[in-house]
Amino acid sequence: MRHEKMTSRERFHAVMNFQPFDRLPLVEWASWWDKTVERWHGEGLPLHLTDRYDLYRHFGLEMYRQAWFGLRKPEFPAPPAHGAGVIADMNDYLRLRRYLYPEPVVDEAVWQSWAEEQHRGEAVLWFTLEGFFWFPRTLFGIEQHLYAFYDQPEAMHCINADLAAYMLRIIDALCAVCRPDFMTFAEDMSYNHGPMISKAIFDEFMLPYYRQVVPRLSEYGILAFVDSDGDISEPAAWFAEAGLTGVLPLERQAGVDIAFLQERYPALRWLGGYDKMVMSQGENAMRAEFERLLPAARRGGFIIGVDHQTPPGVSYADYLLYLRLYREYALMAGAGGT
Repeated sequence: MRHEKMTSRERFHAVMNFQPFDRLPLVEWASWWDKTVERWHGEGLPLHLTDRYDLYRHFGLEMYRQAWFGLRKPEFPAPPAHGAGVIADMNDYLRLRRYLYPEPVVDEAVWQSWAEEQHRGEAVLWFTLEGFFWFPRTLFGIEQHLYAFYDQPEAMHCINADLAAYMLRIIDALCAVCRPDFMTFAEDMSYNHGPMISKAIFDEFMLPYYRQVVPRLSEYGILAFVDSDGDISEPAAWFAEAGLTGVLPLERQAGVDIAFLQERYPALRWLGGYDKMVMSQGENAMRAEFERLLPAARRGGFIIGVDHQTPPGVSYADYLLYLRLYREYALMAGAGGT
């Protein structure tokens, strides 16, 4: 059976709470690569359309407004190269800590404006925090961060304790203005063969701090997702143990299978899963990918979306075709949403 037309916010919460819904939300959660939009400007996309939210309106997508809360003041030193670090030990961290955790933590005017859209049901609001794997990695650098779990455990705990305290300040300040619908912890903790760390390392260095923060989110009614690239199939259970309620983006190139995930973790929510690599391969390939995901979408708790940013190999015509099919299958999922 079909259901009466919902607002964007009603639709999000119905799907995420395993309730009947009129259709799937139409979401481009990670927006687009800048090179993708540049290409489209040469293929018919109006040149004045560059802003993420203007593009949402142009394409008829749901309005999902996001804020990423940065942790660095302007004076914080930039790393010498991509992936390089700026600290080597606890002393370096303590020396640079005065350049971290800026105030004020919330732009109240922006969030008040967004809250008005949310109240009308026209927008879903979410925010992103740098997580307990991600943030220390940006300080130590990619390689040294993995050694730091063994060589600098005191520093790792100090950083994540400070980070947890700052997260709680952000959450309380934000929820004094409005209550976002969901949030993401940026982690990128997996690669295409699984997690970069063991369960024991997760339990020692990350789990205690998630257990400080996630209950506060729950008190405010905010769904907590982990955002990790790669194969998240195994660590999804670790994050569920930490109290998180969802996972994205479910990268197909890493072998992530939403049917397996739903079977293994029936209470978790999911967003993403659509293999971006088929979007340039024509209608049959795109339909086959929607057909693969449709049974999972009908079960609830799962919003189909591109499994990362739409890449520049996708033409403007390809993307318009993708959107046409997306709308078709979104309605099909809603028709079976009970």
